[in-house]
Amino acid sequence: MLSLARKSFITRIPLFCPSRRYLQQLSASNISLPTSTDTLQPSQPKLLKYHVPRNTRGNLPVYSDVRNGGGRYLVLIRNIEGNVDALGKDLTGSLFAEGSYEASRLNVQNSHSKHLIISGGRWKNEVIEWLKKRGF
Repeated sequence: MLSLARKSFITRIPLFCPSRRYLQQLSASNISLPTSTDTLQPSQPKLLKYHVPRNTRGNLPVYSDVRNGGGRYLVLIRNIEGNVDALGKDLTGSLFAEGSYEASRLNVQNSHSKHLIISGGRWKNEVIEWLKKRGF
């Protein structure tokens, strides 16, 4: 049998349960889960040749990397499913206006056939907003 002090210590520890957190997020965002009696509607056909899935915390997998003592700033997009080169072309063509200074500095490289490396500036927030506008 546990002592009274031990019991109170155990009850003060918050339990972490990722599935509980996910369900709380769903209920907060007014998304209803389909029940067994509902008929599932076919989703829209995929118009894009690539998909950028969110990570386990629900965020887009866009990361920044600073190298050479702060002289080189990279933006990484990881775990891309599908055609990585198509995503690179779309980013190059529509992230910044054609002919702008930022568009001339933008350099996109394919890495290990699942990741993109974007160099030339500090554009992490712009890339995240661009992906959100695309529906990811």
